[in-house]
Amino acid sequence: MQRKIQTVQTLLDALPFIKEFRKQTIVIKYGGSAQTSANLKEKFAQDVLLMYLVGIKPVIVHGGGKRITEILDRLKIPTNFIEGQRVTTPEVMEIVEMVLSGDINKEIVSLLNNHGAKAIGISGKDAHFITARPKDFEKLGYTGKIENIDPEVVNRLIDEKFVPVIAPIAASDELSHPGYNINADLAASKIAVALKAKKIIFLTDTPGVLDKEKNLISTLDAESVEKLKQEGVIKGGMVPKVDACLEAINGGVEKAHIIDGRVEHSILLELFTSAGIGTQIVK
Repeated sequence: MQRKIQTVQTLLDALPFIKEFRKQTIVIKYGGSAQTSANLKEKFAQDVLLMYLVGIKPVIVHGGGKRITEILDRLKIPTNFIEGQRVTTPEVMEIVEMVLSGDINKEIVSLLNNHGAKAIGISGKDAHFITARPKDFEKLGYTGKIENIDPEVVNRLIDEKFVPVIAPIAASDELSHPGYNINADLAASKIAVALKAKKIIFLTDTPGVLDKEKNLISTLDAESVEKLKQEGVIKGGMVPKVDACLEAINGGVEKAHIIDGRVEHSILLELFTSAGIGTQIVK
């Protein structure tokens, strides 16, 4: 009986958060171990389904860099990186689109649909809802920088009770253009701003932003982020994550969260508990 009472208490504890986020759009950048572990995939799908069933509007943006590199290696197509960004030649772009828009996107859609969420997969090329230009064509090829996002396509899907699953491929205004490979973190941030999302959540392979002693920092703002960058505490792969968070916050998103996707049900723990489990970045 005590366990049953505890279960009810847990649900009651989550109730204020469910009320707050109901009918709100929440963008989730899905990546890291949560995207590759069979068990964590199941937990992710359950989290999204629960959000969907209580009236939250989840939007999934995914990456797939590791899978792209694996396929390129298998096909013996050379791939290079400059300052952490993939040089996207026409041959590489073909594989990027095949993996992101085809393989990974449809896998996520199938996973969510099998659990009972009504998911549909799209890329930025669909209705040209994401358009981009080259970051530096001579150095990076078809690696793009987003110019515009038209939220109408995604909003219509949300209105029809779909969970949009978005591959970060952007369109070009040029005829017969292969499109642009977009950093998934930055795509998620831009999409969150365009959709006027309440929150954006980044699933990573770290607990969040850590201080010098490797302790979790629960809350940050722009000033503290800049200070930690200058001190070398925020460095490497965490820099684009916090930059994407700040871009979202500056664009009107209420809060951005960096959480550990290796923890089962990490999304629900961050959304529906007072303490949360990761780092939130606020205005």
